[in-house]
Amino acid sequence: MSRRRKLSSEERELWNRVAATARAAHPPRDPDITPETATPPRPAPAKVNPIAPPTDLSRLRIGAKPAAKHVKITPAPSLTEHLAAQPVQMDRKAHRSMTRGKLSPDARIDLHGMTQAEAHPELIRFILRSQDHGHRLVLVITGKGKHKDEGWIMPERLGVLRHQVPHWLRQAPLAPVVMQITQAHQRHGGQGAYYVYLRKLR
Repeated sequence: MSRRRKLSSEERELWNRVAATARAAHPPRDPDITPETATPPRPAPAKVNPIAPPTDLSRLRIGAKPAAKHVKITPAPSLTEHLAAQPVQMDRKAHRSMTRGKLSPDARIDLHGMTQAEAHPELIRFILRSQDHGHRLVLVITGKGKHKDEGWIMPERLGVLRHQVPHWLRQAPLAPVVMQITQAHQRHGGQGAYYVYLRKLR
């Protein structure tokens, strides 16, 4: 088979059409472009770390409650503990006899069953009158209060007067008169009463 060396006019025209649409794989380098004038390459996009999945999904259950963290909470001291921690202002021997129930109160008032609005002025009158009469140890009976919450919208502290009386005794006009406040011995009312030791009237 002989090899053709020349193209016909139709083949040459077809070849020229194909060659016109072709692009060089390696275009010739422009001698006017230097490394300084060349366009810098685009920086590679930063890699984004995917969100790490939870380390352990085996313990998760639909509707399960979260595990409770063990937090140590120190409860506030009770009213009895708070009064017992107060420094002794009176004679220590007399204080020991008083807390043991061996001293008889010179006077007493029963606030049990009163509202705060009724009990507060009655307490003020009683303490000031007792000091005027020269009494040193008086007994204030408050009662222990309700045994349970009755379910009102606003919760009510059990034993309102029992908690309020020590505060009233430390406020004016009674604070300068009162020397010591102590929970009464069981024979004089226990948690429902207070010993109040008064200063001498000068």
